[in-house]
This record gives sequence, C-alpha cells and structure tokens, in this order.
Amino acid sequence: MQALDDLRRLLALPRFRRLFTVRIVSQAGDGMFQVGLATQLFFSPERMTTAAGVASAFAVLLLPFTVVGPFAGPLLDRWRRRQVLAVGNALRVVLTLALAVVIVTSGVAPAVYVLALVTLGINRFLLSALSAGQPLVVPADRLVIANSLTPTLGGVSAVAGGAIGALVGWLAPSGGVHDGIVLTVAAAAFGAASALALRLRPDELGPSREARPAQRLSEDLRAVAADLVAGARYLVARRTPGAALAVMAGQRFVYGVNFLALILIARNLLSDPHDAAAGLGTFALLTGLSFAGNGLAVVLTPIAHQWVEPPRWIQVSLVIGAASQLLLTVSSRFAVIATGAVLLGLSVQGAKIAVDTLVQRDTDDAYRGRAFALYDMLYNAAFVGAAALAAALLPDTGWSRPTFTALAAVCLVAAWVYGRTPLHPVAVPLPGQQPVVPEVPQRREV
Repeated sequence: MQALDDLRRLLALPRFRRLFTVRIVSQAGDGMFQVGLATQLFFSPERMTTAAGVASAFAVLLLPFTVVGPFAGPLLDRWRRRQVLAVGNALRVVLTLALAVVIVTSGVAPAVYVLALVTLGINRFLLSALSAGQPLVVPADRLVIANSLTPTLGGVSAVAGGAIGALVGWLAPSGGVHDGIVLTVAAAAFGAASALALRLRPDELGPSREARPAQRLSEDLRAVAADLVAGARYLVARRTPGAALAVMAGQRFVYGVNFLALILIARNLLSDPHDAAAGLGTFALLTGLSFAGNGLAVVLTPIAHQWVEPPRWIQVSLVIGAASQLLLTVSSRFAVIATGAVLLGLSVQGAKIAVDTLVQRDTDDAYRGRAFALYDMLYNAAFVGAAALAAALLPDTGWSRPTFTALAAVCLVAAWVYGRTPLHPVAVPLPGQQPVVPEVPQRREV
C-alpha cells in the first residue's frame, strides 16, 4: 500500500522518527484524557441531554482558550520548540493528576472546567509546536506526504488511546473512580511523551537562533499582541496561507456543528435517551466512521497532489463536505448518518492536509509559530460559533434538515470564493529586508 511505503520512507529519517514518536504517544494520552472527561461532561445520565447543554460545555472549555491561547502561541517563534514539547507534556502530567483527584472527590466541580481548560490549552500549544517543527525534520519534497500521514496517524493514535482508556475504565469501578483511573493512565502517557521529546536536540525544531528575538520573557509577553497583528498581516499579504486559514475556519465551523449534532443524534435519536452508555457507544461508532473518512483522505490526498495543486484539492474537499451535509438532509437513519460522517471526515482531513501544507510551505520560519497560533485561535473560535449556532438551531434530537442545508451552502460558497484566490504566494519582505522592487524593462530606442 502506497501510504505504508510513504510512512516507511519517512520513518527512515531519524529526526522525523523521533518527532513522530512524541506525537503518537502524546496524542494517545489525549485520547485517554478525552475519554476520562467525556462521560462526566457529555454522557453521564443526568447531564447534557439538550443542545443548549452540550453547547454550553463546549463554550466553557473553548471560549476562554480562544482568548488566552494565542498569547502562548507566538512564543513558538521565541522559545525552543523541543523544550515546549518536553515541558508542556510534563505540565500536563501534574494537571491531569490534579483533575483526577477532583473528579474522584468532588465530581464535576468548577475546578474540573478550569483544569480541563488549561490542559486542553497546553495540548493545542503542543500540536502547534509539532506542526511548526515538522518542516525542519522533513525534506521539502516530502512535506505533503508527512502532512498527509502525521496528523491522521496522530488522530488514529488518539482513537487507540481512547479505546485503551475505555477498556481501563470498563475494568475499573464505576463513577468518579472510573474516570480518575483513566486520567491517571493518560498522565502516564503524557510523562512518556515528555521523556521522548528529550531525545531531540534542544534547537532541532527551531526557531533558528537568528530568528529568535533576544528579549527577556516579560518583554516577549508584552510583544505578543504586536506579534499576532504582524503575523496576521503577513499571512494576509502572503495571500495563500491567509486564504487557507480562512477556509479552515469556515470548514471547522461546519464540522463543529456536525460534531455537536452527532452527540445529540447518538444520545437522543439513535439510542435510548435514558441509556447514557448506549449513547456513548453509538457516538464512538459514528466518530470511528468519521476517522475512517480521515484515513481515506490520507490515501487520496497524495494521489491527488500528483495532478492538482493543494488549493484546488481544498476546493474538492469543500464540495465533498457539501455533499455530506446534503446527504444528512435525506434521512435520520443510521446508515445515512454514518455515510455522512465518513464523507465529512474525508472532506475535513483532505482540506486540513492541504491547508497545513500551504501554511508550512508558504510561511517563513520567523512567522510559522504565529501562523499556527492563529490557526488554533480560528479553530477554537469556529467551534464556539458552532456551539452557539447549535444551541439556537438544533433540536434536542440533533437532526435538522434546514441546518444541514445551510451548512452545505456554506461549503459551496467557500469553495467558490476560495477558487478566486491565487495559486502561488505573493513575495513579502521579512523584518530587516528591503522590499523587492520589480525590475522594469528598459525602453529600447528604435
């Protein structure tokens, strides 16, 4: 299989192999962590049976991070990214163990939301560091392949970690102790990821010493807002990465509404609303089918790249996303919902691979950390917007023909607008460089 051959060639690169191992172990811990929270926040018998309830849980977790997260992201252009991976995972060990203690002793208390928020914020920071560092360990001609495989295999690792967490929880006593044990196992995975990050050299993931500002931390923090503004202006002026991030935000909005709808459909429509365990099982199955769509994107995207540029593949992915939403308007039967989940998974992952490639390829390393910080900011803001729309428009069953029709229209409009953007980036001078003045041909005398 081509994907396996590509993976073997990438794993033959020692530096990529070390970074990839950190991603796999860290995201396996993410899956366990999410399972430890899921039953408490979304599938406990007495909680989250309405659209407003599910949306409020997402808003509590994501809205503060949408504001706070970007102020950590620009530090990826200032701090050594290898240290970010090592220290960040170590911090997650402490936070996750504290969260386990609170859940076992107090249940879903306000401290659970605070600790979960901080832990998820660090996770987003770590994923940005992994993406920003990848171009430094993979040759440019293999970057598309690496972006096809690593995020998806990271997602597969998260699913596998979630399955391990579910198995551990199934063997453990019920109630808060169940989730506390799962979170403790997740903390062990975070500790392993922190140790594995130390196999990389301190400067191996950048940023380069020349690009790193020689300022103290207090000065760095004061410069964060200016850095974000400068990064956003650079991405917009550069055209291709800015447009790709805009498309990503729109598609994440569509995906976010679908994700919340799937929770409600699994809980209240396809399962007995009073059987939380059955609802969780149905949701896990639908999520697994969506990941199958992600896997299909891993196979198709490198093949498509041989004939079309990444921007055009993004358009194709958006059209597939529209098809998934139109299919959901046909029926609320399991087979239709499942097929829509596969198509949406293909659409989201196919576009993500192309967006990641464009942002990495067309963004200079001096701005790459800020680019992925803005990536995460838009990602979370889109989910908060999706939560607000879901609370307002989705019924408690999660299935709404007008909502899915509107989401299909969003995908098609985004594909049309994005098709009017240029295929190649515009030259933008870096700080300290003189603007490039196009050479004007001399007029010849006749």
